[in-house]
Amino acid sequence: MLALTDFITPDCIVHHLQATDAQGAITELVHHLAATGRIDDAETIIEAVWAREQQRSTGIGDGIAVPHGRCEHMDQIVAAIGTADPAIDFQASDGKAVNLVVLLVSPTRNTTLHVQALGAISRRLGHAEIRRRLRNCPDAGCVYDVLCRAD
Repeated sequence: MLALTDFITPDCIVHHLQATDAQGAITELVHHLAATGRIDDAETIIEAVWAREQQRSTGIGDGIAVPHGRCEHMDQIVAAIGTADPAIDFQASDGKAVNLVVLLVSPTRNTTLHVQALGAISRRLGHAEIRRRLRNCPDAGCVYDVLCRAD
């Protein structure tokens, strides 16, 4: 089973996103991945993730959004997590604004890995206690520690 820490590292966490809307959150997280050297073509990835978001909101409820996209030039799966305060409107299925954003980008040629990563995110964040701990974290290091313990 895929673990969150297989594709999320401490440097991929943005505590307190500056963005105030869904598109801004996606852009900020993608640019953060580019700044860490995890991705090369930020604009292509932003376009892919935003296009997917326009098809159907990735706000899955309980204050969580999992914007995701697949790109041809990606060799491996990468992810970034952002916390948001105030919460951001992602047009979530339950109508609630989002304060945990998990951005996922994966290669187009590996659908199985993409689905497994989405499942890993859903399984961990499906637990109310994990969500509560993440929301109470004072910094990115704490967010990563909670994710490690969730695996």
